Amino acid sequence: MSDNEVFAAVMNQLPDASIPGYSPLHHADLASLAKQGPQQGGVHLREHALLGHLVLRCNPENPEHLAGAERVLGVALPLKPLTSVTEGNVSVLWTSPDEWVIMVPGLESFDYETKFRAEMSGHYSLVNVSGGQTLVEISGANVVDMLKKSAPLDFDLSVFPVGKVAGTVFAKAGAVIRRTGEDRFEMIVRRSFADYLWLWLQDASREYGLVVEA
Repeated sequence: MSDNEVFAAVMNQLPDASIPGYSPLHHADLASLAKQGPQQGGVHLREHALLGHLVLRCNPENPEHLAGAERVLGVALPLKPLTSVTEGNVSVLWTSPDEWVIMVPGLESFDYETKFRAEMSGHYSLVNVSGGQTLVEISGANVVDMLKKSAPLDFDLSVFPVGKVAGTVFAKAGAVIRRTGEDRFEMIVRRSFADYLWLWLQDASREYGLVVEA
């Protein structure tokens, strides 16, 4: 082995589809709430459970890194701060000058890891954090009103347009929020904060009415 060769131990940590997986909000039984709960309200909530979450760190000024990532993902990494891109089932969120959060279908995350190892070289990092966080979608006529009570960001469409991403404090927990529509947002939260934020969202949405969607 030469001094320039780097080897990484790559292990598929995900069970196959025959083994049930449980999301951070599994205990809340959102599927039952979606059927039995209110069907009208100003805030709608849905967990996109068991997605693949990958954190990529690389040099945005390295054309080989950028080209390799685009070959793997089918879309170029967003280089403008606080922006995101979506192509099919792949979403890429800019979270710092050399860091991106990549979301893919859960059972495909190891395939993407393997492709990155084949296409990327040099100094970069790819970490599968799928089991440590989840994605919650919140939408509705009063979703911005609810967000204003929960996070110290300006959610006006003129300064927080569709596609924008921001890491913030939500209630007393950390979260990454992305706007996907005028009245629609995605929020990435850590597994350890999921229950707390689920309780907070229920309380913060009470005056508008909360609709849980399957």
